[in-house]
Amino acid sequence: MPLTRISLARGKSPEYLRALSDGLHRALVEAFDVPPDDRFQIIHQHEPGELVFERHYLGGPRSEDFVLFQVTAGRPRTTGTKAAFYRYLVECLAEAPGIRPEDVMVVISTTQLDDWSFAGGLASMIQDGGGAR
Repeated sequence: MPLTRISLARGKSPEYLRALSDGLHRALVEAFDVPPDDRFQIIHQHEPGELVFERHYLGGPRSEDFVLFQVTAGRPRTTGTKAAFYRYLVECLAEAPGIRPEDVMVVISTTQLDDWSFAGGLASMIQDGGGAR
């Protein structure tokens, strides 16, 4: 049940954004233990000066194609699972839309099951009738 906010510079084509979204989803499903029908993403495109990042801090050099993924997950994953996800995500994004691994940053946060309401005013993951898991 992750929700991912994707931040990047404004100006990419709809095809680029779709490939970005698809690559993320593929990595979440195949390496982060997410069901295929669990896809919630928000893409934020920023004007010049609105996405500020250090080009060499713990990696890089980063280019203007820098992308930040903020993944909010409903349960913790092991360090091994996270590491595999990071590796697979950059592989997927290198294939399409062609993002260099140095331009990919990921931050993962976790929540409690009762922090999610998918619809109907229910704590969807714990209330009866809401798809408790």
